[in-house]
Amino acid sequence: MFSVVFLLAFLAFSVTGSPVEVRNSPITLPITRKLAFSNITDLLRRDEARLAVFGEYSTHGRRDADTAPHPNVPLSHADFGNTFWDYTVNVEIGDSPTSYNLIVNTASAITWVGAGLPYLSRTGVDTQQPVEVNYHYGSFRGTIFLDELRIGNFIRLTIPWMQFGVASTSQGIAADGVLGIGPTSLSLNTLPDSPGQTIPTFTERLAIQHIVGIFFQPLVANKVDNGEICFGGTNPNSFIRPMTYTDVVTTGPSSRYWGINQRITFGDIEILSDTAGIVDSGCTFLYFAFDAYERYRAATGGILNQANGLLQISLLQYDQLYDLKFHIATRPFRLVPNAQIWPRSLNYRVNGGNNDIFLIVKALATPTGSGIDFVNGYPFLQRFYTVFDSDRGRLGFARTLYTDDETN
Repeated sequence: MFSVVFLLAFLAFSVTGSPVEVRNSPITLPITRKLAFSNITDLLRRDEARLAVFGEYSTHGRRDADTAPHPNVPLSHADFGNTFWDYTVNVEIGDSPTSYNLIVNTASAITWVGAGLPYLSRTGVDTQQPVEVNYHYGSFRGTIFLDELRIGNFIRLTIPWMQFGVASTSQGIAADGVLGIGPTSLSLNTLPDSPGQTIPTFTERLAIQHIVGIFFQPLVANKVDNGEICFGGTNPNSFIRPMTYTDVVTTGPSSRYWGINQRITFGDIEILSDTAGIVDSGCTFLYFAFDAYERYRAATGGILNQANGLLQISLLQYDQLYDLKFHIATRPFRLVPNAQIWPRSLNYRVNGGNNDIFLIVKALATPTGSGIDFVNGYPFLQRFYTVFDSDRGRLGFARTLYTDDETN
């Protein structure tokens, strides 16, 4: 059902040809994807670099949620976008007619431009405050600016006086910049002159609810637009009720990101007891603590393929797979057997034959109890609508029409 805001905006656009500015209504945009790696070795290296960021604060023990990093410790953000695909949205800034293609990153809090197209707005205010972010696969350095930021086409969401970075130097990104929608705490230590200061994130600056809803459709080899992102709320047309919410965890280092508690089962086998981990759209695979990974490997009969580092199973073993269930709050979210395997249409990207079957579960370098015992990566998010709710400190999950797809 169309909302009144949508209808009025559509009529206004039809008459005037100009977009309608809104500040108090959610807006949904398509997500565009493009290939972000050259081979399986590069892909795994990118995932490992991203995981290293997540675990860097647990190297010397676990941190509680209220324990801030030392102000002299540089903060690394997880790498841009997804390690397999870059997911981007178009953003306009200031009076420039330029539309910036920004990578959506749930594990970074800083929004910035200037990696590709230059920032050319006459309405921007240079704060003279330096900013820098180190990613494991790149970095940017520049200055904080204030300007109007807009997203959307004939319905447009406007954020006045948005704080964002303008890069003087950057490396490791094939887009115009990053749209960071991670927790605000991730902006700590990004301002060299004020390391204890945070920057209001894009999500926080929404005049409506500080909520982002993300929906991905399971991979289809040549499909470019295969998802959407809703700013300021959720798109009820994209998920099947009910929506199940769970609070973010207080266990570090999961608490620094979008961390939740969950239990994982495979048939009658408990793969992972109730424990803390994170939800991250940027990881290509699902990751379990290595002891949980070993239980999954033994239960499936998977054998490590030396050419790509993935567990491989036979067609007979595939036919005998159980659902992999993620028990979150009061509800189990199941990955059917097809959702547990790499898309066979993309086997050529991972040194596999056309009919080979590879599992998408990989091992973390740490055992259960390390503070991040799982990463629900892209294979999970492409099967469930996911809500990142900054207002209430929680995440939400719901089934979609594609949850049980057999596309892989």
